[in-house]
Amino acid sequence: MNLNLVGKTVIVTGGGSNIGRGIVLAFAREGSNVVIADIDEFQGQKVAKEADILGGKTIAIKTDVTNVDSVAAMVKEALAKFGNIDILVNNVGWGMDRLFIEKPRAEWEKEVKINFWGVINCTRAVLDHMVERKCGKIVSIASDAGRMGEYREAVYSGCKGGVIAMSKSLARELGRYSINVNVVCPGMTLPENPEHAGELSMWKSPMAQFLTPEVQEKVAKAYPLRRLGKPQDVANVVVFLASDAASFITGQTISVSGGYTMM
Repeated sequence: MNLNLVGKTVIVTGGGSNIGRGIVLAFAREGSNVVIADIDEFQGQKVAKEADILGGKTIAIKTDVTNVDSVAAMVKEALAKFGNIDILVNNVGWGMDRLFIEKPRAEWEKEVKINFWGVINCTRAVLDHMVERKCGKIVSIASDAGRMGEYREAVYSGCKGGVIAMSKSLARELGRYSINVNVVCPGMTLPENPEHAGELSMWKSPMAQFLTPEVQEKVAKAYPLRRLGKPQDVANVVVFLASDAASFITGQTISVSGGYTMM
């Protein structure tokens, strides 16, 4: 199947690690121009070099998605480099597994800023350009936690649920401009290699120390396919939704979670 992504320009927020890295490499294989918008500049540059080997052209721009000026500067640089922005992948995310009653305010404020405001900021930054051209694809990475509410992830679940609802609303609003807006909800997706997590990734947080191989094996039993996700599993669906093959799909939420949720 020809996905017609050669030469298309894609912004991937949080593209320097884990799922984001998988998405960047998947678009690179399709011959796309990729902008890695990541606050971890070193990790972003590292993935950009990997992607360049696969095809297309890739640049990394240090970006804080919670800061409107930082996002605007990233979009401006992307347009200056590639001329157009065809696809936005709102991938960046962060969470800390903790009971809500025990969660400090600073922690849930960070979750809201990154997981919800980050999507709002980046989406708004590309919309004028996409509306003017009357084309575009927006794919946001939410979570199955946003579909069902996950234990010890109240604020994170709320943010991801907000991304899902916002995307449905935008799909109705932007359809007249031939802009598709969809959501992909991963289940637990682990880096294929610890080096792919990045120093600022949630997988380098204290939470990760509890995910021993034994714990991972127990968690996997909650998934009908009896395994946890890989970045490529998510990347495959994102690339499809960003392609011409999905031109009649909008406002949809697709779980890529081995059957963890079925709704």
